[in-house]
Amino acid sequence: MALAQRQESSANAPLNPLEITTPDPLLPRTNQPLSPQERQSLAAALDQLNVQAQARLAAGDSVGAFEIWNRELRLRRALGTLAEVQALGRVGAIAWSQNERTQVQIITARLQAIQQVQSQPATDLTLLRSLGYAYRQVRSPQQAVEVYNQILVLERQQQNTVAAENTLRTIAELHLSWFDYPQAAKNYQELLNLASTRGDRVGEVTYLQQLAYIYDRTRQHQQAVTVKQRLAELYLNEAQFTQVPAIRLAIASDYQALGQTQQAFENYQEAYASAWSLQQYARAGDALRRLIVLFRTQGQVAEALQTSQILLEADQRAANFYGLMNTYDQIGQIHLQNGNENAALSAFEQGLAIAQQLQHQQSYFTQRIEQIQQQLAQ
Repeated sequence: MALAQRQESSANAPLNPLEITTPDPLLPRTNQPLSPQERQSLAAALDQLNVQAQARLAAGDSVGAFEIWNRELRLRRALGTLAEVQALGRVGAIAWSQNERTQVQIITARLQAIQQVQSQPATDLTLLRSLGYAYRQVRSPQQAVEVYNQILVLERQQQNTVAAENTLRTIAELHLSWFDYPQAAKNYQELLNLASTRGDRVGEVTYLQQLAYIYDRTRQHQQAVTVKQRLAELYLNEAQFTQVPAIRLAIASDYQALGQTQQAFENYQEAYASAWSLQQYARAGDALRRLIVLFRTQGQVAEALQTSQILLEADQRAANFYGLMNTYDQIGQIHLQNGNENAALSAFEQGLAIAQQLQHQQSYFTQRIEQIQQQLAQ
């Protein structure tokens, strides 16, 4: 009974359009190799099919378009594996962009079948590279990584260091694209070591930035600090001073997340100082705001107020009026907590003046002012 059901299910399954064996008028001979002239004629005819399919798709007939493309893909086999793989990747990319999932699955399955019949281990680099790229076009990163790892072994055997590094970079990008952060970090660390060995500062910066991104995403703050400290040193050594404030700000955040308050203070201060000297007032404001939060959590009210005054100037220079309004609000709150109602009232009044200009949060500041005036009147 079960066997009969499976046979019936198999019989009713839709026919794979890439496995249709009906003779095609474009392929005059199926069991013999094509002559050079026949190959040329067939290639031209298949290119024309591709043009026809594109026109159908542009006209909104996706079903008709992929029928033509599937015919093209069936016939491409006669031109050899490389030609077929390249065509599979091209059509697969279109299928993916059109959200044609069944078509993508069919093409991916064909790519896997081609991969399995290759000699093991495969040594045709041109074909392997095309196969790896085709897997990327149909968004099959795991299969692509498998192929690129084969390529990497061959390139290293041939001592082709430039090609091997490019392949390793591709592998790292693929791992990153499907969120395999540990493996991506391993790849980028290896790339970083290679760049450092040959003194490639541009490469070092690129790979350190990728590692910093990975460690941020995975909240590995200690590893992030190590990488970002090295980035900061490179920025200074390469006179890329405009990059320093942002990286110092990031380092400070990592230290804060690690509970290392003193190091966080130092790096926020460095971020503020370097940003101010570069007239990056918005970034200086970011560093100052975070410093104020730290001061307040540590109970350092005087330092928080002093830093707030500097923040007011940073906001003014950055023309950050919303930030300026919020800073006055923060100053008012600090004064209230410190029991200084008159100073709080002054800060909230200045905040209200900006709020009225922005037509934003006027009622909030008005309520604050009224509450303090009632307290002072008692």
